[in-house]
Amino acid sequence: MAQLKVRQTHSPIGRKPNQRETLRSLGLKRIGDVVVKEDRPEIRGMISAVTHLVEFEEVN
Repeated sequence: MAQLKVRQTHSPIGRKPNQRETLRSLGLKRIGDVVVKEDRPEIRGMISAVTHLVEFEEVN
């Protein structure tokens, strides 16, 4: 199954609480953090909620 590599690129300071919580749910704590998650609809939805704060790419 494909995986997604997600990197936090911007700070959540001054953002809405649900966006800060979404970053935490993804496992991102600070700028530059990288996590690898399974490519599932739930994860894609979380990424789309904070797309302006993260970069992501597919990895095999």
